[in-house]
Amino acid sequence: MKKISVSLSGHQTSISLEEEFINALKEIAANKNQSIAGIISAIDSNRPPKTNLSSAIRVWVLNNLKN
Repeated sequence: MKKISVSLSGHQTSISLEEEFINALKEIAANKNQSIAGIISAIDSNRPPKTNLSSAIRVWVLNNLKN
C-alpha cells in the first residue's frame, strides 16, 4: 500500500492504494491531460454516499481500463 495526498474541497486528505492502482491512475490522468487531484475530486463528488473513496477510485480505474 502506498499513500497519496490530495486536496479535496479545500482539505488535505491521504488515500491509501496499492501501487498498481496509483500507477494506473497516473497513466489515465496523463492520457486524459488531467491532474490526479482533479480526477480524484470528480470521483469523490460522484461516489455513492457510503462508498469508501479508495474503493471508488479502484472501481473507477478498473472501469477506465476496461473501456
